[in-house]
Amino acid sequence: MGSNPHSLPIPSTLLGRAGLAALLERPREAVVALDFDGTLAPIVPDPEKARAHPAAVPALARLAPQVGSVAVITGRPASVAVRYGGFAGVPGLEHLVVLGHYGAERWDAVTGTVQAPAPHPGVAAVEAELPGVLDEVDAWRGTWIEDKGRAIAVHTRRATDPQAAFELLLAPLGELAARHGLIVEPGRLVLELRPPGMDKGVALAEYVRESGASSILFAGDDLGDLAAFAAVEKLRSEGLAGVLVCSGSAEVTELAARADLVVEGPAGVVDLLDAIAAAAGG
Repeated sequence: MGSNPHSLPIPSTLLGRAGLAALLERPREAVVALDFDGTLAPIVPDPEKARAHPAAVPALARLAPQVGSVAVITGRPASVAVRYGGFAGVPGLEHLVVLGHYGAERWDAVTGTVQAPAPHPGVAAVEAELPGVLDEVDAWRGTWIEDKGRAIAVHTRRATDPQAAFELLLAPLGELAARHGLIVEPGRLVLELRPPGMDKGVALAEYVRESGASSILFAGDDLGDLAAFAAVEKLRSEGLAGVLVCSGSAEVTELAARADLVVEGPAGVVDLLDAIAAAAGG
């Protein structure tokens, strides 16, 4: 795809091909939903330095006027995703929606404001206890704690052995989360402690139903996106057309195995968005 950004790829599954055909036949009835980190933005060692691929926003701005709606669904706070993505005030993205914290927060470009409930009290309690837990299991070297406001993330990418540190922390962080009414969401060398009851699948299904869409394309790259994949599969069983896209990663093979289409990271996602925009008439 990289050599020709307007070359529309062919999904490897019958359902995926049918989903893409339906999207292109009735683009105004389609929802295009995308994860942020690893999908629109390259994965970087320091999450605070993550930024959207340079061509992502222009591609989204070309696509958005052609389809029913475009949404970004992320574990990050909505305002952070908007800032790191550069989504605010972009011509063509006047109706973009960012669902942050797995859908607990919502930013609408049309108003420029974030709607969100009060934070779960367990998040502050976990943040206070977390340094002691890391010290107790001797896992503080190279790990990095990210305060996400409505969740706490522990990154192991900087550790001497990132995967070993990740596995060492699974059980103790699971116990810590459970004590305070939270759950642990594993990702690509990151463990996120967050409130239960909301995930990308719930957020996506609610948004699709709200939009009245007849087709859905979702692109993601990490374990947290499996819930969105499952939501699309369920929506397909109910009669909607759908396309599952994996922003390829050697670190997470589960998504690639379930995807209708695998592209080469954020650059591949950008090429796909451009190709769909062109095919839909942009």
